[in-house]
Amino acid sequence: MPGLNEGAALRLAEPIVPQIINRLRQAIIELKLEPGQPLSEKEIALLYGVSRQPVREAFIKLAEAGLVQVLPSRGTYVTKISVKSVLNARFVREAIECAVVREAALRIDAAGLDQLAALIDAQERAAETFNNVAFTELDEAFHRAIADCLDCDYATRVVEAARTQTDRVRHLSLPEASPFPVLIQQHRAIVAALCQREPQAAEEAMRRHVREILSAIPRLAAEHPAYFEDQASLADL
Repeated sequence: MPGLNEGAALRLAEPIVPQIINRLRQAIIELKLEPGQPLSEKEIALLYGVSRQPVREAFIKLAEAGLVQVLPSRGTYVTKISVKSVLNARFVREAIECAVVREAALRIDAAGLDQLAALIDAQERAAETFNNVAFTELDEAFHRAIADCLDCDYATRVVEAARTQTDRVRHLSLPEASPFPVLIQQHRAIVAALCQREPQAAEEAMRRHVREILSAIPRLAAEHPAYFEDQASLADL
């Protein structure tokens, strides 16, 4: 199946369904499985050397996450990118991450700051080789590290659930619509505010960073109209 040609074997000693979910989810987020693309239960089962039942269960979970659409008698398809869902997810991220970084400015320690600086350095190396996957993984690690310094795992889980709706846009936007240097500079501004123990500055820097996606969506929807649905929601920007 196009987009799933790695052929890496599943780890049979571990639960099968979560592995299939993770592989399909990653392929969808990285746009290896394109919005609107049909998914074959039979082909995926053959690819991973399993029965169709665990693939069917994976489809159900991915449908609950809004990544696939199961249409009775018609098949299963990768969900198109919903502009409305992306905007709603961005709103949730902004509310939580701005609150988290504001508190982090008062509580983060030297080790936490060193970790953030190291993650930015790693992002710069990923940018030099145009490694979108590594860059976005490091971006996730950066935001997670800020929440971790507050021991706030619930906030992390909520944000990561919201990112499910925004991650495909992020992958689609890199590096043209959202240049690597711009995103790295935004991360440096966040860390600078944290170093200075300035909650308001940290919040403002995070808000600018999280809102970066707003400027990218209209252009991406125009360039890839087949990937998006409910484009009327762009009027809300």
